[in-house]
Amino acid sequence: MSSSDKRARTPADDRAEVTGRLSTFGGVYTPSILTILGIILFLRLGYVTGSCGVGKALLLLAIANVITIITSQSLAAIATNIKVQGGGDYYLISRTLGYKFGGAIGIVLYLAQSVSVAFYCIGFGEAVHALPQVSLHPGVIAAGAIVGLFFLAWLGADWATRFQYVVMFLIGAALFSFFLGGVEQWQESMFVANWLPPGDGPPFWAIFAVFFPAVTGFTQGVSMSGDLKDPGKSLPVGTFSAVATSIVVYFAVIVVFGGTLANQELATDYRAMQKVARYGFLIDVGVIAATLSSAMASFMGAPRILQSLGGDRIFPLLTFFAKGAGPTNNPRRGVLLTGAIALVTINLGQLNLIAQVVSIFFLISYGLLNYATYFEAATKSPSFRPRFRFFNKYVSLAGCLLCGSIIIALDTVHGIVAFGFMFSIYLYLKSSAKPARWADAGRSYAFSQVRRYLQQMSAVAEHQNDWYPHLLAFTNHSDTRQKLLTFGDWICGDTGLMSAVRIVPGSGWSRKKIEDDARRELVEDIAKATVFCFPVVVASTNFASTFKNLLLSHGVGPLQPNSVLVNWYRELESQLSGLEQLKYGHNLRSAHRLGYNLIVFHCDQSKWDNLVRPDKNRDRIDIWWEVENNSSRLMLLLAYLVTRNPLWKRAKIRVITESSADFQAANDTLMQFFDEVRIPAQPLLVENIDPATILEHSLDSALVFMPFKINQSKLIDITGYSLERVLPRLHATALVHAAEEIDLDARPEEGVAGELAEAMDELFEFQKRLARVKKEEKQAVDELEKIALKIGRIKGNGEKVQDFEDLKVLEKQLQRSEQTRERLFRKSSKIQALHDDAVARVRELGGSPEQDKG
Repeated sequence: MSSSDKRARTPADDRAEVTGRLSTFGGVYTPSILTILGIILFLRLGYVTGSCGVGKALLLLAIANVITIITSQSLAAIATNIKVQGGGDYYLISRTLGYKFGGAIGIVLYLAQSVSVAFYCIGFGEAVHALPQVSLHPGVIAAGAIVGLFFLAWLGADWATRFQYVVMFLIGAALFSFFLGGVEQWQESMFVANWLPPGDGPPFWAIFAVFFPAVTGFTQGVSMSGDLKDPGKSLPVGTFSAVATSIVVYFAVIVVFGGTLANQELATDYRAMQKVARYGFLIDVGVIAATLSSAMASFMGAPRILQSLGGDRIFPLLTFFAKGAGPTNNPRRGVLLTGAIALVTINLGQLNLIAQVVSIFFLISYGLLNYATYFEAATKSPSFRPRFRFFNKYVSLAGCLLCGSIIIALDTVHGIVAFGFMFSIYLYLKSSAKPARWADAGRSYAFSQVRRYLQQMSAVAEHQNDWYPHLLAFTNHSDTRQKLLTFGDWICGDTGLMSAVRIVPGSGWSRKKIEDDARRELVEDIAKATVFCFPVVVASTNFASTFKNLLLSHGVGPLQPNSVLVNWYRELESQLSGLEQLKYGHNLRSAHRLGYNLIVFHCDQSKWDNLVRPDKNRDRIDIWWEVENNSSRLMLLLAYLVTRNPLWKRAKIRVITESSADFQAANDTLMQFFDEVRIPAQPLLVENIDPATILEHSLDSALVFMPFKINQSKLIDITGYSLERVLPRLHATALVHAAEEIDLDARPEEGVAGELAEAMDELFEFQKRLARVKKEEKQAVDELEKIALKIGRIKGNGEKVQDFEDLKVLEKQLQRSEQTRERLFRKSSKIQALHDDAVARVRELGGSPEQDKG
């Protein structure tokens, strides 16, 4: 047996191997419809109808079922896109929005389901207490019901399902008795009188909060998803069937109530259904059966959510509940906790109050389920291919917003508290920084956002103000890698991007393995350095060629690297084949010619260890300023970016430059420049720059920026001296050689954007002039044709004296018109040529000539 076969089994393995046994009817439709046709239908629907009138009761029913229908289509879309396991709504949301949202909603859903057990059992207690010769307190009866249901839940889903079929028959008999009595007693005049609400009724949304738990049962089948034979097929079919059945039943019951009993009686008598029914005792039986079945469904669903939470190991305290019992992995530990929560909740004893709490919790879960569907669909991920096609992402988004709005309308304070509770869990999970345990839609969403923003970037001309460091850090050995990547991270910070690049020897069949091994090592070193960068590994036998190809091909669209970062070659030549001094300089020169800024970093290991010590005094960064050129401006910008790192926040920038003229004037010029570019720095003027001067002033500086040149593939300082004379004695040193224009104070109107705007303006003017001349040219041609037609008519009629005079006039007009047309043609051709030049210039600057002028 292999070591992998001997590894410890996890709860996730147990869940994956469990094969569901329940069908669509038994596993989805039955628990859903029995939960919907529960305590609210038998004990509170009369109160709802009487309190707000038949008209508003039907409106209330419509609003509630808009939520259920929208959420059902969202549920069907997600459930048919993935293989649903145990956990129901929690599983669907967590696998779409990630473990942080999933963990937060999982806790809320579990509590909602657990409280629902008590909610339904309190209704059961009220129904039994109302029976003749029953003197027990409703709370005691409710507690007894919880104990009885606990044993059924302990035995498992099969036993609970058998119990549900009995309940379904009893509820059917109760409804038959009610409708039979209602048809006999129904009066049109009563119905009309009950259409409007009584004048002293409670607020609409308060009644809605009492009613809404009636429709929450439609997701009970989702909670049983781990016990289904085919969740992807059963969930949408069973859920939609249960919702459709419930709409018909509730609509019919409201209509019957409206035509049989007065609003006042309905609003005050919770046993109104018994008065309408032909056989009142069947209603009592139906109430008892409905409340017990709804409680049973919640008792079965809640532990499975808790088990799924525990199996996902999001909360360490909940892993205890991941273990199941028996071949069906029955979550008995969760059953124990659910029973305890239900027993505590019944002490409240107020059905309407608990109904409001349950409503808010379920509305939050439905809102997130709808958002999860919108989120998944909005990513346009190729993997989102639900078998259920009849959904729309904007309808799901509307459902999410509707749920949020109703929560606020129901109870603003408790709604905010519920959101705050969930948000606290979300922040806890976010701060715990756990690695992702499964794939969710987050990466697809990020990709869709990146794609959209790249398109936006491509549509806007590049400008100097948009410059950010985008580094290619070439590193091939671990002992120098951490220094280089850390320095690159100081530059990039939260502003730029960096890719760590390795070019390793390799070819042929072993190339893929070589690259994988090198990438694995590179990723580990990046993690040790605690920096953010992208690993890039290429295996090749020709370093120079691969180096150049990488520079030419790396990046996507407008997101192109602009700088190459390498270690000083003396630290590399003993380790990297092909990077001895001349080849090293040749490769850097190639990068510079391709438009890359060059940054060469040097720091001995002992000095580096001292530099990054927490108690190290990093108080000064020196810049050796040649003249105000691109390299100098780039060094100043890089030094400023380094000071934004918390490690360097106390460092001051000092700019050292040579001046043979008036020191004060040169100092004032530099100070004015620093003020214009908004970078705090202090100038220091010296008589000349040479190795001795550099060591004299920068020997104690924590970080030094120096310009360099490449002469015959050798790196030298700006005065022609060898860099070896100063680098070994300085602390951390960055050698910089700019290849692109660096403007630290570019106006928004400058650069390509300004040039493009001017070119577009010029093009627009030429378009207007060309259109005007074309119109004049067409008018001239039309006039010419009219004159020619008149001349033709006169010549065709024979020449008379009067016609002869008219002909002479027309011929002169014809001559003038031909001259006008010729002149306009030449003018049009000239403007057309200028227009074509303007089009070419706009395209050259990256604009679109077809773009509408704004």
